[in-house]
Amino acid sequence: MNIKESFLQYIGTEKRYSRHTVTSYKNDIDQFMGWLDEVSPGADLVSVTHSDVRGWMVSLLEGGFSAGTVHRKMSALRTLFRYMRRHELITADPMAGLKLPKKPKQLPVFVAEDALMKLLDEFRFGDNFSGIRDRTVVEFLYLTGMRRSELTGLRDADVDLSAGQVRVTGKRNKQRVIPLAAGFVKSLRLYIEARDGQGFQGGWFFVTDRGNKMYDKAVYNIVTRYLAMVTTIEKKSPHVLRHTFATHMLNYGADLNSIKELLGHASLSATQVYTHNTFEQLKKIYKQAHPRA
Repeated sequence: MNIKESFLQYIGTEKRYSRHTVTSYKNDIDQFMGWLDEVSPGADLVSVTHSDVRGWMVSLLEGGFSAGTVHRKMSALRTLFRYMRRHELITADPMAGLKLPKKPKQLPVFVAEDALMKLLDEFRFGDNFSGIRDRTVVEFLYLTGMRRSELTGLRDADVDLSAGQVRVTGKRNKQRVIPLAAGFVKSLRLYIEARDGQGFQGGWFFVTDRGNKMYDKAVYNIVTRYLAMVTTIEKKSPHVLRHTFATHMLNYGADLNSIKELLGHASLSATQVYTHNTFEQLKKIYKQAHPRA
């Protein structure tokens, strides 16, 4: 087993990174090694220098990659070289002292409350299984703020309708419990009835039209299709509903620590970005309402 393969096995099994993250790291390392082979034929991971890493970073920026994407790719290399140092495969970290490009500050994109209420309260998704399922997926993401991968990983045993709560397994297999609104519990019972009426079995809470485990791309397609009917925001995705959940909660007075726990963030700093959206809303209200604004 080579260095890359042992590293990917390490972060997947011991560090318990998600399958998506492991695949992303693999692709980033492969891209780096492909570039390195072009500029220094025969070079390997053990021989990588600070200049090599910096050269790749510059080539990425010159190739049109955003600062955020470059940060992500550098993060993959940083984790790799730390692993190599820990296992004494290299004596010095080629990432040491590397200055990354500044990322422009971007506010989380979210759906306006009236648009989302229109979708959930007025739009007809259909009375067949697919329609009921699609509506449940959209509402579930908005009412819980969970990630797409967390939703597709839900098992029947994770959803406790009698207690009105759902157990979510997040990043690094960290679990949290999210309450379910009483009205939504009724909707979930209708979904389960429709799903079971199809004869689907297997224990996965959300399933495809054929009864298989719901997959990420299917959830993405569902969300983007229905959000396009009520909003013109450019970015439409399951993660936008997560942003919407947090922003709406904050707008209605929820404290930041509670939102942090509901979202499953490791630190409060990751949650504080939503306060900017709330402040922008306050400025808008101030300008509209104050006679001297």
